Amino acid sequence: MLTIRKSEERGHADHGWLDSYHSFSFAQYYDPAHMNYSVLRVINEDVIAPGGGFGMHPHRDMEIITYMLSGELAHKDSLGNGSKIKRGDVQRMSAGTGIVHSEFNASVQEAYLLQIWLLPERNGIAPGYEEKHFSEESKHNRWCLIASPDRADGSLLIHQNVKLLATVLDAGKNLSYSLTEARTAYLQIAQGSLHVNGKKVNAGDAVMIDSETQIEILADTDAEILLFDLPVTKH
Repeated sequence: MLTIRKSEERGHADHGWLDSYHSFSFAQYYDPAHMNYSVLRVINEDVIAPGGGFGMHPHRDMEIITYMLSGELAHKDSLGNGSKIKRGDVQRMSAGTGIVHSEFNASVQEAYLLQIWLLPERNGIAPGYEEKHFSEESKHNRWCLIASPDRADGSLLIHQNVKLLATVLDAGKNLSYSLTEARTAYLQIAQGSLHVNGKKVNAGDAVMIDSETQIEILADTDAEILLFDLPVTKH
């Protein structure tokens, strides 16, 4: 079964310095029909204005991934990490028993990103942080493994039975992905227009795939897609 959630159906908050679309209930946006999907808890599409950002604030027991689409963002945390991430960079922060961090756009252009939260396999793990650059070539017309529970293919470590993959497709290109019966998938269309198993979707849309073993993608325009290979749970 394939379910599409259109971009305009998401929650939206415009704070001036932050323009954010919420795929799942978050902050002041609450929708009991969209609390999570499997262990995927948050996907926020954020645009942060120059000079804007999140001051130091805490998290616990969550796997947090930042996927940069354009611009740059400065990160600092209570573990002593400090860096700037830009397009192609992916950041993984395991909040675990507790971490405090800030994210700030110190550049002169907007920072455009996807912030992703996943429920961890268990609570109380040690907090951790890592980041990695994934080149355009590594994602070009093929799946690139971004995060996994075993660091396969040089991916970031995530404390959950989840694979996060990304691709950047040229218009007219096809790409497929196979699932086992014990798995489900969530696709986030970051940019472009495409068909998924024959269904048309656009930037900002999401596709939830249950009880299917094959995903077939055809890019109508140049496109960028994130695919979450997830365990089957109640959602």
